[in-house]
Amino acid sequence: MTTHPQLDRLTDALRRTIPVGQVVSTGPDYDAGRHIWNGAVSARPGVIVRCADPAEVATAIQAAREFRIPLAVRGGGHDWAGRALSDSGLTIDLSGLRRVTVDPVARVAEVEGGATAADLVAAIQPFGLTAATGTAGSVGMAGLTLGGGYGPLSGRFGLALDNLLSVEVVLADGSVVTTDAEREPELFWALRGGGGNFGVVTSMRVRLHAVPTLLSGMVLFPWEQAASVLAGLSDVLGESPDELTVQSGVLPGPDGKPVVFLSPTWSGDDATAGEHALARLDTLGTPLVSQIAPTTLPAMLAAIDAQFPFGRHVEIRTRSVPSLTSGVRDVLSLAGATLTSPHSAVSIHSLHGAATRVPVTDTAFGNRDPHLMIEIIAQWEPGDPRATKHRAWAGTVADALEPDALPGGYPNLLGPDETTQITHAYGPNTERLLTAKHRYDPYRTFNATPLPNPSRTR
Repeated sequence: MTTHPQLDRLTDALRRTIPVGQVVSTGPDYDAGRHIWNGAVSARPGVIVRCADPAEVATAIQAAREFRIPLAVRGGGHDWAGRALSDSGLTIDLSGLRRVTVDPVARVAEVEGGATAADLVAAIQPFGLTAATGTAGSVGMAGLTLGGGYGPLSGRFGLALDNLLSVEVVLADGSVVTTDAEREPELFWALRGGGGNFGVVTSMRVRLHAVPTLLSGMVLFPWEQAASVLAGLSDVLGESPDELTVQSGVLPGPDGKPVVFLSPTWSGDDATAGEHALARLDTLGTPLVSQIAPTTLPAMLAAIDAQFPFGRHVEIRTRSVPSLTSGVRDVLSLAGATLTSPHSAVSIHSLHGAATRVPVTDTAFGNRDPHLMIEIIAQWEPGDPRATKHRAWAGTVADALEPDALPGGYPNLLGPDETTQITHAYGPNTERLLTAKHRYDPYRTFNATPLPNPSRTR
């Protein structure tokens, strides 16, 4: 299938050094390798290398550099912008590296580079342990963690990146490095928030936590109560203890009409205190549905995967705001009133508690002030003729939030064309991050999430 002479030569070279069947440009394994979460992405890699260990990753990187072929890395394949695939280039597929090894005494898990959040929580659940993950099980843990990792336990345990202990990474020169707070500390600093822009993560060690009971579920309020519920929610979010993290937003209800949703998680040791804290949410209005119960993290992540499955077409925009001001609440009302698809949603993630007590310069993550990260998700079925309308809805909501938004945005969700937001996405860490990029990847081999243009930051 490859037609570019350099790509043909690269493919031949890889097939001479990597076992048969792992270097593919056609067939079922190729199709599986280019199957990612966002079905709207049409990129077709020239060749996919299904790496089985760090040495094979190094071989693929060195070959891509030698033959000057663009490179991408596929972990969980959940990046909505399709950066897991290199169109007509080389894609390193880590989906075979999904092993999770648990040390229940030390409360540490070693997670291979292709493992998803679902892989991690399934491995640790039998030991009565939990981890700081995102909200979806199908998301790759490496990509989520390197870019930040808002999740249902962020208030108590911080972002996913705050629980990263060490990383095994293959750099652009092919060297395999293990980095942590003592070994290559500047690389470790950059990886925590700077995304997969410095190398290919083949494994990482993450901190685990003992939480006897998680209380979580869903509360839905009718659209007629949106204004009052969102106003009351603003007070709840401002007063939430570390143990209570509330995801909220707007989505189509069972009858197709928009609803306000609250998805709280209590991770405290005192279940009774959790029940009291969660009961307050029902008082914000008259719920259509209120289902809160003891649960597990695997069950919580699986529910989100069912709501946002692989294969649908997706466009995402993001803004971060200090709080649910009246202006933000007005935009959320606009978003619900103008929904174009029964699969779209606006999801609000709260950064508070433990995640805010990490000094902003301790990691590359650019915003440690309490804030709300708003994820605007336009989602529709393949073949829907209204794709342009769905995309426009996401853009309109993001534009309407701009007057109330903080500079920048969440790098894991920013598209490659959001240049103004990208410029400010890393806050006071921008120059240090770009210096680390030049040090560890001077030829810009890796482009996992957007980094600012140095000329714009000056």
